[in-house]
Amino acid sequence: MTPARHLVLVGPMGAGKTSIGRCLAKHFGLPFVDSDHEVEQRTGATIPTIFECEGEAGFRLRERETLAALVAGPASVLATGGGAVLDAGTRRLLGTEGFVVHLHADVPTRLERLARDRGRPLLADGDREATLRRLASERDPLYAEVADLVFDTAHLAPAEAARQLASELDRCWQPAHGRPVATEPAA
Repeated sequence: MTPARHLVLVGPMGAGKTSIGRCLAKHFGLPFVDSDHEVEQRTGATIPTIFECEGEAGFRLRERETLAALVAGPASVLATGGGAVLDAGTRRLLGTEGFVVHLHADVPTRLERLARDRGRPLLADGDREATLRRLASERDPLYAEVADLVFDTAHLAPAEAARQLASELDRCWQPAHGRPVATEPAA
């Protein structure tokens, strides 16, 4: 078993990091933290507003600072933004401080899941499918670089994905603070 204080979920938008992460947090008796939400709370601005005012580079800087603060804090299940892996320092930080799970889903699955979501700055203009394919070609190698485990969420509802992933994690990840008694099955 690999000990690590944080369970870190990385992967593309639409892979299920937030919904699956919430279920896993309940299963492992840990708090759930969504880094995108934390960036918004710390800045007082939405992610689309940060992108509009500061560009992607400004957002990535805020994201890196937020993630550094989060991994310095108490043990958690931490869902990162899809592009968190773009920064080499962030990849090192996540890999050092957490057990990293790459949640993977194919482009057609993610297109379906994101069909009504209009709050994603990188999908705001142009061909969504082409954008998701381009992002996958850029980011998939980085997810692979940092991941301790890869888990495919395509064709699984979040509760089922969380149950299956929790079962795998029970075999390969040990929270550094010791395994708490699960408060309820991952669902």
